[in-house]
Amino acid sequence: MSFTRGSFHSSAAGMLAVLFALTAALLSLVATPAQATEPVKISREDTALDLTATTEIYTGRGEAFQVSTAPGTDGIVRRIEVRSSAENHQGDWAVFALANVSEEQLERVIVAPHFRLVNSKLFWPDLGSQRILSITPSEGFALDRQPSEEADVFRITLNPGSVITFVAELATPDLPQIYLWEPDAYKDTVNAFTLYRGIVLGIAGLLAVFLTILFVVKGTSMLPATAALAWAVLAYICVDFGFLSKLIAITAGDERIWRAGTEVFLAAGLVIFLFTYLNLNRWHQHLSYATLAWILGLGLLFGVAIYDPAIAAGIARLSFALTGTAGIVLIAYLGFNRYDRAILLVPAWLLILVWLFGAWLTVTGQLANDIVQPALGGGLVLIVLLIGFTVMQHAFSGGAYSQGLFSDLERQSLALTGSGDTVWDWDVARDRVVTIPDISAQLGLSPGTMHGAARNWLPRLHPDDRDRFRATLDVLLEHRRGRLNHEFRVRAEDGHYHWLAIRARPVLGSNGEIIRCVGTIVDITEQKNSIDRLLHDALHDNLTGLPNRQIFLDRLQSILSLAPGSNSVRPTVIAIDIDRYRSVNEKFGIAAGDNILIALTRRLRRLMKPQDTLARLGGDHFGLVLMSERDPAKVADFADAVSKAIMVPLNFGKNEINLTASIGLVSWVDQQENAIGLLGDAELAMFRAKKAGGNRVEPFRPAFRASGTDRLQLESDLRRAIERKELSLVYQPIVRLHDAEIAGFEALMRWDHPKRGNISPTEFIPIAENSDLINQLGMFAFEKAASDLTEWQIQTGDLPIFVSVNLSSAQLLNNDLYDDIRAVLNKNRCDPQKIKIEITESVVMENPEQARLVLEKLKEAGLKLALDDFGTGYSSLAYLTRFPFDTIKIDKALVKDPSDKRTILLRSVITMARDLDMQVVAEGIESEEDAIQLAQMGCDFGQSFLFGPPIGAESIQRLLKERFPLMKRA
Repeated sequence: MSFTRGSFHSSAAGMLAVLFALTAALLSLVATPAQATEPVKISREDTALDLTATTEIYTGRGEAFQVSTAPGTDGIVRRIEVRSSAENHQGDWAVFALANVSEEQLERVIVAPHFRLVNSKLFWPDLGSQRILSITPSEGFALDRQPSEEADVFRITLNPGSVITFVAELATPDLPQIYLWEPDAYKDTVNAFTLYRGIVLGIAGLLAVFLTILFVVKGTSMLPATAALAWAVLAYICVDFGFLSKLIAITAGDERIWRAGTEVFLAAGLVIFLFTYLNLNRWHQHLSYATLAWILGLGLLFGVAIYDPAIAAGIARLSFALTGTAGIVLIAYLGFNRYDRAILLVPAWLLILVWLFGAWLTVTGQLANDIVQPALGGGLVLIVLLIGFTVMQHAFSGGAYSQGLFSDLERQSLALTGSGDTVWDWDVARDRVVTIPDISAQLGLSPGTMHGAARNWLPRLHPDDRDRFRATLDVLLEHRRGRLNHEFRVRAEDGHYHWLAIRARPVLGSNGEIIRCVGTIVDITEQKNSIDRLLHDALHDNLTGLPNRQIFLDRLQSILSLAPGSNSVRPTVIAIDIDRYRSVNEKFGIAAGDNILIALTRRLRRLMKPQDTLARLGGDHFGLVLMSERDPAKVADFADAVSKAIMVPLNFGKNEINLTASIGLVSWVDQQENAIGLLGDAELAMFRAKKAGGNRVEPFRPAFRASGTDRLQLESDLRRAIERKELSLVYQPIVRLHDAEIAGFEALMRWDHPKRGNISPTEFIPIAENSDLINQLGMFAFEKAASDLTEWQIQTGDLPIFVSVNLSSAQLLNNDLYDDIRAVLNKNRCDPQKIKIEITESVVMENPEQARLVLEKLKEAGLKLALDDFGTGYSSLAYLTRFPFDTIKIDKALVKDPSDKRTILLRSVITMARDLDMQVVAEGIESEEDAIQLAQMGCDFGQSFLFGPPIGAESIQRLLKERFPLMKRA
């Protein structure tokens, strides 16, 4: 066949056309874009979404990948092409789409963990690696990678209503999990797991070190095997928890090798422990050969792990499972043969089987939550802990400890060692003191410094204790009998004094003389400091460290007792009250108020001389006894200096606070005047200065006492009212908010004065607190409330109600309070669980240490405790954990707060109280809507006029019969 030039060209053109058509067809098949999945809708409330199921994986698609985007809000489907950005990319891609259905911009992070034990498989397991190289969105630029050693984390921003398709460039076709997290939630989750991991790592490390030390101390063969298992567990969780990467720099590929190596180490450690602990070589020779071959095979796996970690890890996991199975068979067999080691190992091995079952469910994907992996790590530590106890129980059984072969001297020596006391041995004949162990180390001195002659101790003793110490030893030597029971102070190397207590007795020789004095010496510094702190807190203000009213009056009375006999003793009492201090507290907070009081205390101290006394009488009220000045003009100048010192502006944050003071002063002129009267005169002058507008100094004039006559008369009337039983109690209902049922009552005191009518408690309670009547008044209220509660129970049956009674600061400081309350409860046969004591924060603040001791005793007696007026005082969260409160009462000022933050504050307080297992009572509820809202927040009880006014005991009894008609019958 022949072709002309024209025919040849036409034929060639046809062939080229066919070739191009085929090529285009093939390219169209190869380049067919992947279809995007349905977008995952997210809103502001979604904190964590699992995208694994909705993510499409495409493998072997080359360096360029085309995909059709998810339909946007306009319904249009677009096509995008993504090219690989890394050299190690294998052509694997992942596609998912997100839709922001909210009306605000959302910040999220995409997280793909490098390793997950979940569904990692038993054979050829996935040991983790980098999962995602980069992520490209259909809109905008590639996502920014966030620093993380354990996962691939990318941050994204989704605009309101946007639908975005994301193409992830995969480093491996395996993507075990991909999550969409809200950033703060992810951070909190990571922090929570970090804390847990730190605790588990710490316990595992301590176990490994402790068991290693035991091996050094007690060289039995089971201890090194146990220690090896502990170190294997520690190595495994170091890798699993990502701690190894903190110590050394490792890549993703190296981590797979380390992970496989630790799993092999763990499998080998369990085999070695089982063989050593059960002492299998004594039962059959073949067991030794089989175990040795097994261990050698596992040893070879360390080399395999370097070249193929997946194979090594798979065999190690299988070995661990087989060891657990074989172990339970051996333990059962040896246990039936009464082998005590096998019996002791049963609990630990049962725990191992439980762990194996959980691990199998995890690696096969049947347990898929994020908690199971760290839980299994903690389970390994728990297994080692139980095994460690088992080993110690066996290793230290037997011997002298169990056979009781101690002599009396050995028992005494052991008892002395166990007590932690130091032996004090004085060889009188050679005049040499020896302490065992050497007490010099406790004092920071060179070894042996406190050894030698007894007189060498004298230079280091406190000057006030030297003569007493010397006299005590001389009396002991002279009388040749008795005991040495002495406390003294010794100066340490740092200059501080340590309190030491010696308890010793003399040893007599054949001639009747003392040849030795032997006993113990104990460091009691902490006990002494505790006593000093209690005494200081009882007499001093906790915030400023100044003396309180009680010690102020005591010092003033001591000065007044010297005044008649000395012309140089002419005290002046100055009462100081800070103007508008409460408004500063309300505006800037309690922290600002406390700092102001501390700053003012320092200023006032700088004006004083050593013979003067400054005290905090309560709140913003200070008292000062001026002894350094007697001339009236200089006293007036001093008072003006005090006023000017207080007026100097204070800076708190970026605010300047200007304060003034109302100052009253009185000088001693009347020999019949006592401390209470003199302070009262100064306070009358101060009150007159405050009524005149404040910011002034007012000397006392006798005419001022006329204004105080009403107060004295009211105190006298109150005293007679208590004697004549003119006082009464009314009860305001406290209801459960979820069903509006009565839960209890608060006892409120009322005084119906014969001439003045009803007098408010706010008027007569402060008078009682400033006199000696408050204890009588308080016990009257408590006894009356207990009596009424008992009567209600008799008339209506055992009702589920309680009665709240208020406690004042003076009562809390009364040492007889606990005994008086117990006597009242026994007298009325009242269940203490149904009486609740209410204490305000200000009462607790006056003497926290004393308050804590008294409240704990009341709690032990069965009484319930409530913190009243929460939200208006110091509101320190430390009170809720330091003191044994059952209930907090939210003050009505917080409940009625009109600001927008009211709901947030109430919800926070209620949630905090419920987390601390406390009940919450809200006071001052004004509407049913507020009651419903508080109930929804979790508030337990409400108390206000909305639920009922305070009524008498007889009315309460009728009310209870109406509300609980069946209780009496039951």
